[in-house]
Amino acid sequence: MKDKEVSKKISESYKAAGPYIGLGTQLAATMVLMFFIGRWLDNKLNTFPILILICSFLGGAAGIYNFIITVLKLNEKKKLDKTS
Repeated sequence: MKDKEVSKKISESYKAAGPYIGLGTQLAATMVLMFFIGRWLDNKLNTFPILILICSFLGGAAGIYNFIITVLKLNEKKKLDKTS
């Protein structure tokens, strides 16, 4: 009986943490993608390192914005689920 309770608690913990797990990867992927876009544009336009820097900062800002918005939505959903 105790094993089932422990298993259920672990399952509930993973279920609660699940939506947050991919956020860090998504943030990093956005920044890396924008870095490589900036590098590619710099090579095409011969403007090294200006576009790498601009795209990297834009990617970071977009990734952080998405991170914050997603966390706020998940927390609001969590509050609504508790009140129901």
